[in-house]
Amino acid sequence: MTRSKIISLAVIVIGVLLPMSGWCADPIQDAIARASGEDYSPILRSFLLLSLLSFIPLMVIALTSFTRIIVVLSLVRSALGLQQTPPNSVLLTLAMFLTLFSMSPVFQGAKQAGLDPYMRNEIPAQIAVARAFEPFKLFMIRQTREDDLLAVVRMAKVAPPKSMQDIGALQLIPAFMLSELRTAFQIGFVIFLPFLLIDLVVAAILMALGMIMLPPTTISLPLKILLFLLINGWTLLAQALLSGYHS
Repeated sequence: MTRSKIISLAVIVIGVLLPMSGWCADPIQDAIARASGEDYSPILRSFLLLSLLSFIPLMVIALTSFTRIIVVLSLVRSALGLQQTPPNSVLLTLAMFLTLFSMSPVFQGAKQAGLDPYMRNEIPAQIAVARAFEPFKLFMIRQTREDDLLAVVRMAKVAPPKSMQDIGALQLIPAFMLSELRTAFQIGFVIFLPFLLIDLVVAAILMALGMIMLPPTTISLPLKILLFLLINGWTLLAQALLSGYHS
């Protein structure tokens, strides 16, 4: 595989994660088409590729299940009463792997629709990116609440879409993120309840014993950790998060 083909392939993969409609459609499509062509020297194409690489973390947060997963994991840590354990690096790494598992059908669909035909020289880069983005768009539409989408449409002051094809990325992406945050906080609320009950029971017992100088968290924290271990909480939570996308 030549250097030009490698750069074009990388641009296709990055372009899959970029919105293909709304105000940003034409500049991105033009940049991808030019980068994958022979108009620029290898140095300029490499510079464009490195510039596009900076958008990958933003697109992972905006277009995948990463937001819901990392918020839920952070809420679980807060519910347990642990401030820095597990550390952020551990939660981020676990969230990335869970995101990969939950998004694997979408990645596979994007590969079959856009990347494979492009590698066989059947379609140009611009069409490949447009086709590869469709599985991501369908994924976001399935996970987005209608109320959130309509709210974003009203904030953007545009006409409500009449069909899925009319939904622009500029409205779909923030609506998808709002829906993911709402779902994550609903899951977090359910997780908080049993741990809150433990705190209340421990505080009531300590008050009844007259041990008002003893902080309730000193007793409740080991109990909450023990309960979480007994139910195999991390594995159960990971399976529940993935089932929310595969159902």
